[in-house]
Amino acid sequence: MTEEKKKVSLQDLVKQKLANKQQEQAKSKAGGTSSETKQMKSQQAKKNTIQRRKMGG
Repeated sequence: MTEEKKKVSLQDLVKQKLANKQQEQAKSKAGGTSSETKQMKSQQAKKNTIQRRKMGG
């Protein structure tokens, strides 16, 4: 009996997490630019500066 309860609660937890994730994604899309694209831009800038330093330019 306890194993069945654990399985059900795990399923519920997974469903809740998934729902929360979808809500966050919907919010970020509605808000214009998402944090993911911002991270990518900063990563790209970082990459360029490191290359410049290595090349000595």
